[in-house]
Amino acid sequence: MKKILLPTDFSENAYNAVKYAVQLFEGEECIFYLLNTYTPVLYDNEYLVYSATQPTLTEIYEHKSMEGLERVLRRINRNFKNPKHQFKKVSSFNLLNDEIKELVIEEEIDLIVMGTKGATGAQEILFGTHTVHAIKKARCPLLAIPANYEYKPPKEMLFPTDYEVETPKLLNTLKEIALSHSSTIHILHVYFGVDLSPTQTSRKNSLARAFKDIGHHFYSITGKSVIRAITDFQEENDMDMLIMINNKHSFFENLLFTPVVNEIGFNVKVPFFVIPSKKRK
Repeated sequence: MKKILLPTDFSENAYNAVKYAVQLFEGEECIFYLLNTYTPVLYDNEYLVYSATQPTLTEIYEHKSMEGLERVLRRINRNFKNPKHQFKKVSSFNLLNDEIKELVIEEEIDLIVMGTKGATGAQEILFGTHTVHAIKKARCPLLAIPANYEYKPPKEMLFPTDYEVETPKLLNTLKEIALSHSSTIHILHVYFGVDLSPTQTSRKNSLARAFKDIGHHFYSITGKSVIRAITDFQEENDMDMLIMINNKHSFFENLLFTPVVNEIGFNVKVPFFVIPSKKRK
């Protein structure tokens, strides 16, 4: 049974990610972990040591957290009731990303699905802070759903790669999604005038073997930056999901983990499936 973690802050953006997840796995038996974390406003070391009111305040936050989780669950059951789906409510006095890390290990989570706030302001920040930190630290695949994105089956998936990462076993969740939705994976490499090394060629062949039962195509784009190639391909081919492997020192971090998106606005408008590399396991 697949185990899926759904962090929520009770916003519509967070619920939109929940909606996507339950529809994406409509035909599969799953346990969904609805997670809300809270830290009282006065939470600091001095407060924990000296304040006699701290337990009461914590109880108030815990009660609000559990009430919120129950509201989300009622809403799911009202709109997407599915006998194949089980839900567990998790309310935790913890920082969000610390709790995510612990739950992924303790419950052997297969996938995290969470919302993003999308581009905001004149400089178009790529994702909200929580999402960026979760992507950086995630030890299992993470699927980020843009705000207001309406669910559609992921028939067309774009997978940019520099072939610098050994294909991890964590491709399994992606393959299961692709197989269950009869998806086609478009594997995109940006060519800068240097032929693939023997190692890169070997990793490209590994991808071909990994996707042997899934429709897939390889592309090599020249004369464009990585961001421009990704953006243009999405605009020209109407993709339903963007996939990347998060590998330290790869082009992925250069794309994602800069505070300001470059002048063309690398703005993810479709669900973004991030796979940690072996080095991040």
